[in-house]
Amino acid sequence: MLIRRKIIRDTVMLTAIQLILDSSALLLNVFITRRLGTSAVGILSLTGTFLGLAGIISNGNAFLCTSRLISEELGKPNSDPRRVLGYGLKLCLMLSTITSIIILVFSRRICVRLFGNTAMLTELRLMPAALFTGAAAGCLKGWFNAHRRSVTAAVCDIIEFTVKAAVIIGITLTSDSISESGVCGILITGIIAGNTVSLICLSAVYFVTGSGSRGRCSLSFGRYVSFAVPIMAGSILTSVLGSANDALIPVCLRQYGSSLEESLSLFGIFEAIVIPTIFFPSVVLCSVSGIVVSEAARAVGAGNRERIRSFTYKLIRLTLIYSVFISAALIRFGGVLGDMLGGGRLAGDMITFIAPVVPFIYMEIILESLIKGMGMQAFSSMNYLAEYVIRISVVLIFVSHIGFYGIALSYYASNVIGNCSRLIKATRTAGIRFRPIKMVGVPIMYAFMTMCASELIMRLTGLPEGSAAFMTGFLLLWCTGYALIFTFFEKLSVTDKKISTAFVKNSQ
Repeated sequence: MLIRRKIIRDTVMLTAIQLILDSSALLLNVFITRRLGTSAVGILSLTGTFLGLAGIISNGNAFLCTSRLISEELGKPNSDPRRVLGYGLKLCLMLSTITSIIILVFSRRICVRLFGNTAMLTELRLMPAALFTGAAAGCLKGWFNAHRRSVTAAVCDIIEFTVKAAVIIGITLTSDSISESGVCGILITGIIAGNTVSLICLSAVYFVTGSGSRGRCSLSFGRYVSFAVPIMAGSILTSVLGSANDALIPVCLRQYGSSLEESLSLFGIFEAIVIPTIFFPSVVLCSVSGIVVSEAARAVGAGNRERIRSFTYKLIRLTLIYSVFISAALIRFGGVLGDMLGGGRLAGDMITFIAPVVPFIYMEIILESLIKGMGMQAFSSMNYLAEYVIRISVVLIFVSHIGFYGIALSYYASNVIGNCSRLIKATRTAGIRFRPIKMVGVPIMYAFMTMCASELIMRLTGLPEGSAAFMTGFLLLWCTGYALIFTFFEKLSVTDKKISTAFVKNSQ
């Protein structure tokens, strides 16, 4: 009971923190778009993609590795999680050193291939500082997440983002004109500053509150590496394929007939307005995902199959209820949101067009956490490979022929196929059955019913339909009605153990 209450409390806290972070990130994107233009945002997005790829290669997704392996260590009696953290830091130091050497040696070639010139050579050579600090901070965040102190890591995330945003905004406001290389320099400088401050804060908390060794570590460094390699390989594969996909979009848009500036502008709108808007409501699920990895790994380490089945059912059910409502809301108000955020009608139309696939996108967040927490790294990697092959193929075929909307088609194809595969794997592994009518059909029906009722009530108020007041009132009324109808007719409760227990027994 105490653990359940702590998980719920941490989820609420993490959701609030993630909401602050995502809201701030979206506002920062809007600021950069209006201050520097959409083409500059496109350059920032490409630079950020490369930085993300280098970061994953240099630490192998340190947060996920340490979080999962320390959690498994904690699930065993007389263990030594502190030594596992040491293994993680040692491995990240080795990988970061190798990656930094490669970047410094091949920096000129990377600049030419990625940006078409060497104007950003100096900025690129600053990257090793971001890699080392980011890797060490990721390991410490994994430590706190494994110890059910994820709020500590989340608070440091806020500090990290605040410092990064302050640097970016400060340099932007104090500069008269900023070149393409200057745009990249601003981003890298902000990331280095944010990572450094975050690492200092995490280290201070760790040395003050870190628990000592409790016994003998079940892993050697070699064993840690053997367990970490599949996790790292999956993360690197995903990052490489994602970077390739992002790099191909401007190229294919140019083949469609857009100029270089127009291609970067469209890519900037998609990355800075459309995708953040689509993912913004997923803050609840992102907050839960880190906890899910840790709890699933603990249950696996303890051999508790009943717990795995219980929270797998709950998470899938609740995620679908939530994501169906968000999908409906984005379909209804996507056009207004795109215009409000500075992306114009094009961004609004794209948000509306992608909205129906939101349940699949959001399911990925939870299903991947379950799959990785249960140790199915090989399946995760192969599924991501298939998903990105589909996405990249659709980009290559359709973007060059139909333009911007080809990007949306790639999201439909890859997310529907990839997440249906994840759902089948997760439900079979956990030992539960998926019921499409109860889990998907009912939420769609309730969303439609409450939307129609809310629409009728709001029209009686006389507020202009396109106004912020109308949209805010509509969403509040709609959300309240949707939640109440589930509360009274479905008797659904996050803390109700009877639902999942009865479901599991009936499915066996």
